[in-house]
Amino acid sequence: MPAAVIGASVCIAMIAAGLAAAPAAGQVRLTQEQALRLAFPEPAAIERRTAFLGDQERSRVRHLAGMDVDIAQGVVTYYVGLQNGRPIGVAYFDAHRVRTLRQVLMIVVGPDDRVERIEVLTFQEPPDYLPPEGWLDQFEARALDDGLSLRRGIVGMTGATLTAEAVVRATRRVLALHQVIRP
Repeated sequence: MPAAVIGASVCIAMIAAGLAAAPAAGQVRLTQEQALRLAFPEPAAIERRTAFLGDQERSRVRHLAGMDVDIAQGVVTYYVGLQNGRPIGVAYFDAHRVRTLRQVLMIVVGPDDRVERIEVLTFQEPPDYLPPEGWLDQFEARALDDGLSLRRGIVGMTGATLTAEAVVRATRRVLALHQVIRP
């Protein structure tokens, strides 16, 4: 086989391997199970629970989260991490639209009612708008207060304002749900 053909074949194989290793836009970055194990490593137990919110509870969540935060559903599924029978945190999965496409976040709330971590499970917008891990770190230890907003306690992302707004709204929604559900 000529050297040019071998070189081209190796180059194509390397590009294909690189593409296979990088997550594509819209691809699932973490499964729900993987995300839960990041939040609550072994030997922690994880219990799936469901809360049913009436109109009054949804109104309270909307009031706590802020009127620009949508609370569409009255059924909320959440996961409680347990260590030796004691709660160590609660994980919520929030699916929402960023610009025109979907993002799914896992937001973990600690026993102190503050954010412990945020993980991106799915991001269907272009990869340039994906919130970096370092940017998400600023949500750690945040409570539901006036500081949990862009231009106050949360620094925005240049060129990805809609993503930043969507993450802030999701975090406010989850913390408000957590206060109302009281798992």
